[in-house]
Amino acid sequence: MDRKRLEKIERLIQKELGDIFQKQTQAMPGTLISVSRVRVSADLSVTKAYLSIFPSGKGKELIEAIRANTKAIRYDLGQRVRTQLRHIPELTFFIDDSLDYIENIDKLLNR
Repeated sequence: MDRKRLEKIERLIQKELGDIFQKQTQAMPGTLISVSRVRVSADLSVTKAYLSIFPSGKGKELIEAIRANTKAIRYDLGQRVRTQLRHIPELTFFIDDSLDYIENIDKLLNR
């Protein structure tokens, strides 16, 4: 598949997942989940979504809850993008710890 089309689909899924997580976290004050990166396989069957979770201490429990509710999230995503995509890919979620890594590098450089 054309790389440009894949990038458009990745941006669409990233935007919609970000909106879904924003609405879900409104009930949890002090918690922020953002979708930092989305990668879609060439056959559009699998999507890897990398989530940045603040505060990072809640990361493990939130990612477990998200993984437990993957089917409901996929359904919500399907309702939002059903006019743009025929097949909604399987979702897999990962914690994006790049911000923690950058923070650690800054601490080490400042010593």
